[in-house]
Amino acid sequence: MSLRLATFNVENLMTRFDFTGFRNQLRQDRVLRLYAVQGEEQYKRLEEARMISSTDDTRQMSALAIADADADILCLQEVDDMAALNAFEYGYLYRMVGNGYRQKYLVEGNDSRGIDVAVLMREETRDGERIELVDIKSHAGMSYRELRTSGGRIAMPANPDEKIFKRDCLEMDLRIGGEALTLYVVHLKSMGPGRDGADGREVTMPTRMAEAQAVRQIIEKRFGVGNTARKRFAICGDFNDYQERIVIEGDRRSGYRFTPSGEAESCLDVLTHDGFVENPMRRRDVMDRWTLYHARGPAEQHLCQLDYILLSPHLAQTNASRIPEIIRGGQPFRTVFPPGQAVERYPRVGWDRPKASDHCPVVMTLDLV
Repeated sequence: MSLRLATFNVENLMTRFDFTGFRNQLRQDRVLRLYAVQGEEQYKRLEEARMISSTDDTRQMSALAIADADADILCLQEVDDMAALNAFEYGYLYRMVGNGYRQKYLVEGNDSRGIDVAVLMREETRDGERIELVDIKSHAGMSYRELRTSGGRIAMPANPDEKIFKRDCLEMDLRIGGEALTLYVVHLKSMGPGRDGADGREVTMPTRMAEAQAVRQIIEKRFGVGNTARKRFAICGDFNDYQERIVIEGDRRSGYRFTPSGEAESCLDVLTHDGFVENPMRRRDVMDRWTLYHARGPAEQHLCQLDYILLSPHLAQTNASRIPEIIRGGQPFRTVFPPGQAVERYPRVGWDRPKASDHCPVVMTLDLV
């Protein structure tokens, strides 16, 4: 019996307009800067028109990427609320895949922008096995006071009752054709801009370390320390961190050079260093594990994996021959692909936008035995 499991940061699946760019130019879309906007009301009308015109293309591409993943269970990040999820599933995704995702789950988390993690599930797998939710639990309320630290750089806040997760760790107990599977869906702290001479990844690392340790603690508390290796669970989501990346040098005129580079520290280490979970993406070639292209001009470009399906030792062992798939057809044309990896883009994909998302969906077929 097999199951197709996917994760996808769908990038700002929102039901609200953001007008903060009128007063904060750092949040203002670049196209509106081309026009002399006369007052806030005109700005709002233009921003509404811009968003409505661009969103339709974007969500068609998001739906195409999800359709290509063809998952039985889909873990999403950056979803506004259930209304946004229902509207997207009915108006876009159902039109792409026909057999929609009837089961939808979202719990409001801690994000200051209101974006949450969510899960879409079919009623049955492609093999006809029933998919059932047994229990669902949010850990958004977990505080630093509850955290049992075990090394790594963690910045303990002045208030120990501060919440650890910047969004949530959503725990779902499932039965797939009668077989138990537990999912943990996360979206860890984003890297953000740098400060005081340190880059954004370095500055925010202690927060992600705490979140990763909290995820591990939740799982060990659930199954028992030392018992997790025999359990069937997966951690899915956007970790906003990487253990390696592909540094890109050069330009379109002179050509590009791609150099793999390991990282001395990552929040992923908390989960993978002792075999607590396995990152099956390591089964792919080192040049072909990336799920996001990052660039701040020609001088700073790299490819990296931010999106993960981490498997418990039992799931990893019973699926040792399975390799994750990465759906890249929704990437914009500015994304620099290593040699031999170019894919056919979806219709109307642009140089920078529209696109399916800045992230690529990751999907893996798992045998539940």
